[in-house]
Amino acid sequence: MTGAPPAGIKIISDNKKARFDFIIVEAFEAGISLMGSEVKSLRNGQVNLKDSYISFKGHEAFLQNAHIGVYQASSYNNHDPERLRKLLLNRNELLEIQTSIEKKGLTCVPLKIYFKKGRVKLEIALAKGKKKGDKRQSIKERESDREMARAKSRR
Repeated sequence: MTGAPPAGIKIISDNKKARFDFIIVEAFEAGISLMGSEVKSLRNGQVNLKDSYISFKGHEAFLQNAHIGVYQASSYNNHDPERLRKLLLNRNELLEIQTSIEKKGLTCVPLKIYFKKGRVKLEIALAKGKKKGDKRQSIKERESDREMARAKSRR
């Protein structure tokens, strides 16, 4: 999703570092199993996906190292900010992601977290790591795009 999000979607956080470090092969939308205090923290925008990744235990996917801040107004019922969070995907998607990770040597990273029709969704992607030269090429392309946009706006 580039540009403005479609109606009914409110983006909470975007993992720009993942798009810089990886080449995105295929993206999926997953639900997340959350506690009430986590949802309230997400509504306040207290989330960081920077170093998070998706791991598998058996036939279940989990979000690891995603930091969802503690909700200050909550009492004793608060959550651990970096706990494992189960992802809700259908069996075919789980199987496809697992086989791609095992056979093709890809990794699974979260791209963005957002609200869709009142529910928290996570966009995850199968990705291939970029080498240092690839990252430099991305920077060059981004700089040239900026220069062209500046030249166009000057006219």
